[in-house]
Amino acid sequence: MPQRRLGEKIGWLGGFAGGFLWIPPLAILFMIRGQLLAGCVGIALCVIGYGAVIRLTPWRYPNTAYWRLLLIPYLILLCTLPWAIWGFGPETADLDWWLLMPMLALLSPFVTIGTRRWGDGDQD
Repeated sequence: MPQRRLGEKIGWLGGFAGGFLWIPPLAILFMIRGQLLAGCVGIALCVIGYGAVIRLTPWRYPNTAYWRLLLIPYLILLCTLPWAIWGFGPETADLDWWLLMPMLALLSPFVTIGTRRWGDGDQD
């Protein structure tokens, strides 16, 4: 019996895996630099974040809107930004508010698929 909607499941898990992929190497870098707390916080953020992705899979909650399922993983990803700035030191960040503009594209799933549900794609 073939797996139903396997591509969508791979997209959900793989897409978020790619989103969280940069965190462990950066956490290891912090640990190598002697910043054990920053490194451990990064590993914890990654584990908690991807754990939320696995726990909040849309096929587990077929009648829940995608925006609700996306909220917790996105909030954890949002927490990684101040974590990275903290790890490198705010004085080296050279931050500008305009740097946030490209990040608006990251919020596009809330607009494009936000109100849809996994159950909307079932064709029985």
